[in-house]
Amino acid sequence: MRERSKPSTAQCNCHLYTLFLLAEPKYVSCVRLSEILEELSHDSVNRFLLREQYTPKDLFDEVKGELNLTGGTTSVDDSVVDKPYRDPSKTELVGYFWSGKHKRTVKGINLITLYYTDISGNSYPVNFRLYDKQENKTKNDYFIEMLQEIKSWGIETDWVTGDSWYSSMANLKFLRNEEVGFLFGVANNRKVSLEPGQDIQIQTLTIPESGLVVYLKEFGWVKVFCQDFKNEARYYIVFLPELDALKPLTRETFKQVHDRHWQIESFHRVIKQVCNIE
Repeated sequence: MRERSKPSTAQCNCHLYTLFLLAEPKYVSCVRLSEILEELSHDSVNRFLLREQYTPKDLFDEVKGELNLTGGTTSVDDSVVDKPYRDPSKTELVGYFWSGKHKRTVKGINLITLYYTDISGNSYPVNFRLYDKQENKTKNDYFIEMLQEIKSWGIETDWVTGDSWYSSMANLKFLRNEEVGFLFGVANNRKVSLEPGQDIQIQTLTIPESGLVVYLKEFGWVKVFCQDFKNEARYYIVFLPELDALKPLTRETFKQVHDRHWQIESFHRVIKQVCNIE
């Protein structure tokens, strides 16, 4: 966000525009806001949108006072904001992305979010990126970049959670080096072993409710949990910096951490429903 040298005299501001997005059920435009607030011209709204350049740090500064920055859970996920009528060759940030909602590749803007839940259950988004193909970065690059940023901003997270897209070996090793616990979904063909040198696919394991400690290929010891979802088995790996704490880790702890991750899923649904971003 730009630095102001003197008090702003702008008629439109972030607070006003945010309230408009939340209140307007269908038609979001500069003209519509000027119709609601007759003393506000649509040019004033347009100038505000063109002038302000809000950054992820602005978002963090807005919410940090509501959070305990030590010991919480940081979740990563991304969501596609549908833009079916935009031309990706002419519209910045619009591209083709896989959509979990549509179960296919669609045109849209890819929003990648870090969502933090503190030890008291308070939760807010704390960092974000809009996927920009001109930056030549992957979603995993953005993920690591954002984690490093929130650490520099003062967040000392105990857990990091994500789906299988973010469970690359590079990400797992980065978190291990940071001495952070993690819970990630993994593909059912991920290779693990119960005995040295005997790699098998994770889907072939018989996994008890209490989980199973296995050796993840090219990484080390993790605990595997399985959960049925819509008649489909989903697999998760849990890592703790203190390996002695891995075996006694219970399904209840797994469930608590997994439930905290669900907050980011809900967040992405809510902003589409109430903020008119599609």
